[in-house]
Amino acid sequence: MRFETTDGVILAELDRPPQNLFSIDLCDRLTALLTDPPAGSHVLRLRATGDVFCLGRDRGGSTPSDVRAEAEALARLTRAARRTRLVTVAEVQGDAAGFGVGLVAVFDVAVAVRSATFRFPEVGIGLAPALVLAWLPRVVGRREAFWLTATGEPLPAPRAAELGLLNELVDTRDDLTKRVDEMVTLLRARSPRVHADIKDMLRAFAELGDDSALDASVDRLVVGSLRRAEP
Repeated sequence: MRFETTDGVILAELDRPPQNLFSIDLCDRLTALLTDPPAGSHVLRLRATGDVFCLGRDRGGSTPSDVRAEAEALARLTRAARRTRLVTVAEVQGDAAGFGVGLVAVFDVAVAVRSATFRFPEVGIGLAPALVLAWLPRVVGRREAFWLTATGEPLPAPRAAELGLLNELVDTRDDLTKRVDEMVTLLRARSPRVHADIKDMLRAFAELGDDSALDASVDRLVVGSLRRAEP
């Protein structure tokens, strides 16, 4: 994976064709970047080379300890993506499967070409995708989560957008690049601090009931008002 930083935007490009699988090393490198981003960085833009976005992870482990190490690396990356102060943008130029779909789901913004599909193939190898099921029902609902993981049936991009997995669809890869450029420009025009606050509130409020979230929002609003002059 290559990282380039320009004017507050980190471009991370996954380049492991033909499947663009995540290894433990790649997970650790991206986790480190999300956890401790370079000073002045604001947006992380993730894209991939080739025809697919990401079809999951390397499955090299044959022992329980190997499998645990792989799963923990994926969990660390997912947690880091949720907690990072960076605004994360997924630029999905092709199909995604397994952990590839997980990355799309956990990022703050996701745009895909209309021809892309999203699937969870684990059932085909006799495995219930535990990591997937930790978050998928909250994104698409329990019934859809069951169907997608129980059958491995591909989810077309238009339906993924309807379910909230994607922000927008575009027709071509050129359109994808152009639209993500526009979205990154819109984000960069706003305060990185406010964006970090929004992410933190979304995460905190999701873990509370409605009344508790409203109570907490009052305190957050007061603190935010006092910090308005900060960049």
